[in-house]
Amino acid sequence: MLEEGVPQSLSRLLVHIVFSTKNRERWLDDALRPELFTYMAVVGRSNGCEVYRVGGVIDHVHLAIDLGRTVTTAGIVRQLKLSSAGWLRDRSREHRAFLWQAGYGAFTLGQPQLPKLIDYIDRQEEHHRKIGFQDEFRRLLAKNQMEGDERYLWD
Repeated sequence: MLEEGVPQSLSRLLVHIVFSTKNRERWLDDALRPELFTYMAVVGRSNGCEVYRVGGVIDHVHLAIDLGRTVTTAGIVRQLKLSSAGWLRDRSREHRAFLWQAGYGAFTLGQPQLPKLIDYIDRQEEHHRKIGFQDEFRRLLAKNQMEGDERYLWD
């Protein structure tokens, strides 16, 4: 129960975060992804975020995340990338050279859009039988009325 007269700071900042492996290299195989996605969800939650879904395919990930009240988008993406890259490198010798791309995309949404985003993330394998990451990312930018400089999007 809330005390009367006690100030509150409340927020609901739902964000769709997308980033790829460096140069879209095919690091994230079928066997690795479930563990990686679970790990990334734990990292998000331990940093004060609600993580509704983590998913993706061989070369990129999507997250449906509610930023914690004191968390920045850049901060949580940095934590997700650093922690998961370290986890991957420590996991096996074959992942010692693993890197995420430097950039990312972050797109806001409202609570009513969350179930559709979760479904979209769950259907990534099906989705990517028809479209590659770069075209998908361009579509996300267009849908959100954003422009990206192609010279810097694809590292």
